[in-house]
Amino acid sequence: MQKLAKKVQRQIWFRYFYTTLMVTLSALMITAALEIFLRPAGFLPSGFTGLANLIQMSAEQGGIHLNLGMIVVLLNIPAALLCLKEISLKFTIFSSLQVILLSLFLNCCHFTPVFDDPILNAIVGGVVYGLGIVVALKGNASTGGTDFIALYISNKTGKGIWNYVFLFNCSLLCVFGIRFGWKSVGYSVLCQFISTKMIESLYHRYERSTLQITTKRPEELVKAYTSHYRHGITVLQGVGGYSNSSYYVLNTVASSYEAKDIAHQMLSVDPHAIINVYKTEEFYGGFYREPME
Repeated sequence: MQKLAKKVQRQIWFRYFYTTLMVTLSALMITAALEIFLRPAGFLPSGFTGLANLIQMSAEQGGIHLNLGMIVVLLNIPAALLCLKEISLKFTIFSSLQVILLSLFLNCCHFTPVFDDPILNAIVGGVVYGLGIVVALKGNASTGGTDFIALYISNKTGKGIWNYVFLFNCSLLCVFGIRFGWKSVGYSVLCQFISTKMIESLYHRYERSTLQITTKRPEELVKAYTSHYRHGITVLQGVGGYSNSSYYVLNTVASSYEAKDIAHQMLSVDPHAIINVYKTEEFYGGFYREPME
């Protein structure tokens, strides 16, 4: 049993390593999107990175040179602090790591532009930029900034608001167009629309999953579950068809995002538990959404 418990613990540490790897890859992809496609073509990126670009360009008009990476970090600090109560400390730390790595990569990594065609830059740049954000989200982190705010509101409402993020980015582009001309604004809108649709299509945190847990230790599992999660859980008694032994089946519905955490927690309490996870197509009734981790 101790051997199985250690195996579960190793899985948890592997997930930390996996998240670190994913946020590193995300920062590298977004840096590549900025340096290869967006900035050489004169496009404004989305979110706080775009806001940081706008601040840097405005400052340079006044003869002041500001470091882009540092602006990105400074803009993300209040957003992280604002959302810390709803988005957990672990999630915030890994998201902040992504922002710091992005800042470092922007200062030390240099890429050569590939296309001269603005349409190709907008399409490919939007795809790479959007995938960079999705990679961070799939690793149980984010790229900070508007992602923090979008996930905070979505966690409250249970609905995705990436279209509203797109509207914020369009507003940012209007300011960009007024100050620096409209030549690249249309292509920037196309680029941001593509990146937003990539996120909307590939990231499904708001789906729900049903977990069916078979165990001989129901009291311990229910206690562990209810001490960490605020979803309901039902306990049914049954008999194994092969062993003719008494078993208990625990059923609960949780966010798909939480399913792996719940499974690891259940196995850490009962390493011999059998857990079946399947997608919940529809759910009616009250549903508590766990803060992001």
